Amino acid sequence: MKFSCEKALLQNAILTASRAVSPKSTIPALEGLLLEAEDSGTVFLTGYNQETGIRSAIQADVTEAGSMVLSARLFGEIVRKMPDDTLLFQEEALKVHIACGMSEFDLMGIDPEDFPELPTVEYQNSLSIPEQTLRAMIGQTLFAVSDDESRPVHTGSLFVVDEEGLTMVAVDGFRLALRREPVAEKNGTFEFVVPGASLSEVEKICRETDELVGIHQGARHILFKIGSTILISRRLEGEFLAWRQAIPRNNPIKVTANTKQLLACIDRVSLIVSEKLKSPLRCVIGEGEIDMTTKTALGNAHDCCPVEGNGNGLEIGFNNKYMMDALKAAPKDQVTLELSSPITPCIIVPAEGEENFLFMVLPVRLKADF
Repeated sequence: MKFSCEKALLQNAILTASRAVSPKSTIPALEGLLLEAEDSGTVFLTGYNQETGIRSAIQADVTEAGSMVLSARLFGEIVRKMPDDTLLFQEEALKVHIACGMSEFDLMGIDPEDFPELPTVEYQNSLSIPEQTLRAMIGQTLFAVSDDESRPVHTGSLFVVDEEGLTMVAVDGFRLALRREPVAEKNGTFEFVVPGASLSEVEKICRETDELVGIHQGARHILFKIGSTILISRRLEGEFLAWRQAIPRNNPIKVTANTKQLLACIDRVSLIVSEKLKSPLRCVIGEGEIDMTTKTALGNAHDCCPVEGNGNGLEIGFNNKYMMDALKAAPKDQVTLELSSPITPCIIVPAEGEENFLFMVLPVRLKADF
């Protein structure tokens, strides 16, 4: 194998593909990147940890086709520290020579036969959505993905494709996050669950552009086509929460707040709360204001946030972090909080315009002596 290309191109491809490389594995090849040079002038770099696979493509001057595996960490460091110039890569019998400017390295590679093949995705259903839209949807729901391995299906996000477009739902037993957007192209109605770890990588690969991401559903895997990169992830199987039934919407109390102002108030009263010193966020929702209090061994904190509407003095407790996560993810300046009683969830939706997001936070019980 022999090719030359711009160092910056190769460096970016290594960074992208390395996201799916196993940091430690009993199979040495899985700690490496598979390089494949084709006569067409394309070099593919693949990382695969047996759950998620990422393949990135770059254009290069290929004079000899071939394939091999190199340590992702070492190869990445070498290329990163090379001068900004055209890089020459040459391999023969697993002996690799890398040269760029006056810098040269000679390394031993790994037999590409040891690298497991990426799963093939038989296209059953597909949809297309702009990169920046998908990136925003993932970022605004990923915080609610569960890390409880006893319910594996909830360690991912549910994708529902129907006449309303694409709806993403994440739930962890204490909160729920939902985002909905129209899609450019789709074939039929379908749904699947993608692991949160894979979606985190998709979010990092997506750029702030309107170029379309192709999402293809297979029998056991999902393929994301993002520019010159593909990411293949296994699907999570199991019974996902019946989320439509889980969200109470006939709530008598509705108050509207400025998102940043409400977040700042919760942030301030959370200063005396920590992992060691826990305290519920005690909220009293009155006419035109939410009165907030926290209490720990460090002392007491109190703040007040103006709102539109009347909560009739409803007293309710929340986990401060869960409320802050939801408000940070809310992509609107004004939000409406829908409430019913001290033991029913708080629903957060946009105050105006289309309801393209919904966050649900379960309350915590307040002690009588709070």
